[in-house]
Amino acid sequence: MKIGFIKPNYPFEKRVALFPNQVSNIVNECIVEKGFGEYLEFTDTDYLNAGAKVLSRSEVFKQCNVIFALKLLQPSDYEYIREGQIIVGWIHPSGSGKQFMIEQALPKNLIIIDLDNIYPKIYYKNKSISIPFIRPNFIYRNSYIAGKATVLHALLSNGRLPDSNTQVAILSAGNVAQGAFDVLAKLGASIRLFNRRSMPHFLESVEQYDIIVSGIEMDTNEHLLSLSEQQRIKKGALVIDAAADAGNTFEGLDFTTIGEPIRYKNGVYWYCVNNAPSLLYRESSEVVSQAFEKVFYNSQIQDFLDLI
Repeated sequence: MKIGFIKPNYPFEKRVALFPNQVSNIVNECIVEKGFGEYLEFTDTDYLNAGAKVLSRSEVFKQCNVIFALKLLQPSDYEYIREGQIIVGWIHPSGSGKQFMIEQALPKNLIIIDLDNIYPKIYYKNKSISIPFIRPNFIYRNSYIAGKATVLHALLSNGRLPDSNTQVAILSAGNVAQGAFDVLAKLGASIRLFNRRSMPHFLESVEQYDIIVSGIEMDTNEHLLSLSEQQRIKKGALVIDAAADAGNTFEGLDFTTIGEPIRYKNGVYWYCVNNAPSLLYRESSEVVSQAFEKVFYNSQIQDFLDLI
């Protein structure tokens, strides 16, 4: 098996998921795209000296059985994807990658290894198989960074910082919420935390908060705040969907982008960027590369294929 590492071409993505010093630990032959590590000032020579081959993007797709793409492949790559290839990374087949599955994965019989933080799975044809040897939450630090990045980005994009008079509600006590809490607490905001059990208390007091940060991903068809309930949010408040659970946690909320992160709607400012950790790409790259090394780079691809 040959593993090809390509630069993510997802908008504004700068994270590097393989450092040169990790190449020697990869069980299978390693090929990287030209310029793969440029955002961290890693040169092609660095990867060559570490034992990798360096090829153009099209050649990586042509020569490799396995393609590691940190973020979802974009339509510009569809022409390169070959029948039966193995695609590895954050694919999110039931979320942002649903259209990719319909247009590419199913017609081309691709094997998708989705290294989701909580629910890592393999998708092949119409089957999905859990990956038992990857523990859930294996890359929690990236989620923590996401919480920090979303809050910093949202505050700066909205042109204001909180003080002791700013009332903040943080929903969830998970990794994303902890990162958000870290930033807001250091800025001196008055914070109240709500977990799923205490969520009814938040719903009773929605109108009190100047900033609402959600680290929740809904696992049902219900919304945390429906369109009608959103009318109770304080005018001028900033709502940050740090989990980027667009349209689910907050009904009707679409993704925003790093380039245009804030949307003003019905008197409220909304933030929902789904690749915010790339704003802190140096810190996140270290975390991501180390986590993927433990669960994938050191593994035989056959271990994953045996599950199908």
